[in-house]
Amino acid sequence: MASGQALFLAIDDQLLPLRENVVEHLSRPRVREQPVLSPSRDDAFAPDQVAAHFYGTVLHDAGKFRMWYYSVGLKDQSDADRADLSKASIGPVCYAESDDGIVWHKPILNQKEYKGRRSNNAIDLPGDSISGVHVIRDDADPDPLRRYKMAYNVHNGKTWVFRTATSADGSRWTPAPDFAIGHFLETASLFRFNDQYFVHGQVLSRSEGDQPGGRQGAGVVSPDFVSWPGGVGWAFRLPEPIDPALRGQTKPYDQVHLGVGAASFGTVSVGLYGLWHNQPGDESSQKRWGWFGYGKISCDLGLVISNDGMHFREPVIGRPFLSRHDAPASPVPGKSFPTILCQSGNGILNVGDETRIYFGRWLNADYGEGYLGEVALATLPRDRWGYLAVQTAPSHGGATSSRGSVWSAAITLPDRPSELVLNAESTGGLSVEVADERFALLPGFSGTAKGSVRGAAGLDCPVEWAGASLASLAGRTVRFRIHLENNAEYAPKLYALVVRDVAPRAAVAAR
Repeated sequence: MASGQALFLAIDDQLLPLRENVVEHLSRPRVREQPVLSPSRDDAFAPDQVAAHFYGTVLHDAGKFRMWYYSVGLKDQSDADRADLSKASIGPVCYAESDDGIVWHKPILNQKEYKGRRSNNAIDLPGDSISGVHVIRDDADPDPLRRYKMAYNVHNGKTWVFRTATSADGSRWTPAPDFAIGHFLETASLFRFNDQYFVHGQVLSRSEGDQPGGRQGAGVVSPDFVSWPGGVGWAFRLPEPIDPALRGQTKPYDQVHLGVGAASFGTVSVGLYGLWHNQPGDESSQKRWGWFGYGKISCDLGLVISNDGMHFREPVIGRPFLSRHDAPASPVPGKSFPTILCQSGNGILNVGDETRIYFGRWLNADYGEGYLGEVALATLPRDRWGYLAVQTAPSHGGATSSRGSVWSAAITLPDRPSELVLNAESTGGLSVEVADERFALLPGFSGTAKGSVRGAAGLDCPVEWAGASLASLAGRTVRFRIHLENNAEYAPKLYALVVRDVAPRAAVAAR
């Protein structure tokens, strides 16, 4: 939970649970056509000569953008035209920096030897094969040597597991003495939620009835980033076919790629998952990699949210939030390969008035035939993942109404003065009442005394009550009821509401 702020998103049906005559609309992110980071194709000694995969992280840290990603290179330059994964090196982790988050450079770190040289941007971490890398800055940890925390995917000789590392500066890292877990988990994100650390990823496990299963999203949790108790929690799953004979990772049905890549925003975690349109390979022509459909499989990104850090749900079921058709990978001239979008929650961040979504684009061609990985960017106005608006057509058996409303969950206000601000458009059609946790409306905050919104539209529009102040309710548990009304002048859109402390650093608790 973010200090001094409780965020209620329009797409969150748990913190905004009771709705009357309103409907949800998903936003459409703006996608930058060109990648923000590409592989170093012309440098035979670059770790990322083949691919710069964003199974990674972007932080906006002390005014600078910092990126960690995993590289794919060639073991030998003579292998450049060979369609064989065994000729590629998976990893190491690489690092890039930017002043604006769009134009990036790859600094020479002189840490890790690659092809006999240290003059590269690779980070020194133990492991012969390394993929996903997820970093957080943890200012709540009193130990400055643990200010930055990392979970990275490493192959233990049998399967992909993950290892943790800590750092004082995000550049040089001290790895944990052993792997965090000993079973397969292909990681998608690391984040801190309610004072616990979550690592989410993709698992391949048995489905209902002890039958084969496809890719599904799961997570593990730690109380201290040192111990990782046994057990994996289901985070997000798509349906398996009813017929068990049609289930499994090589079968042609939609699956969850890399699990959930999520970022914590205090009262809610927002994430993306890969809507993986699976197609099996051709066993006769690709005996080594027949399980994978080169040139066949594609992937979109779906939107999910959570209020406990582990269990995620879709605001709109089955709807791609970022489509591969809107964000295609850089093409190979004369070829038509599908795009696989790869998410990472450690690429979702708010910067000023903007929500940025860094994600991977993977051109699904075989090695030596155009395969690449690059980093892309999509943006939204801050926290505008979707909005609530008045329903314009009647429900079955009902009548058309120009009015709607939504109730919040109960929230305990901080002991210090706080304020309510709305992220909204056409705010002249919005008003707010305050009730106790049992839905009893409070005098001075309801009826003819209900609150109005200052400002016609914006990301932070304060709510004001003519004869009272929210500060007078400090320490009390309350609910908000937001009214929306369409008329000739207004058609309001509610994206979010935020309870924030007027004085810095007071705690706000939502329940």
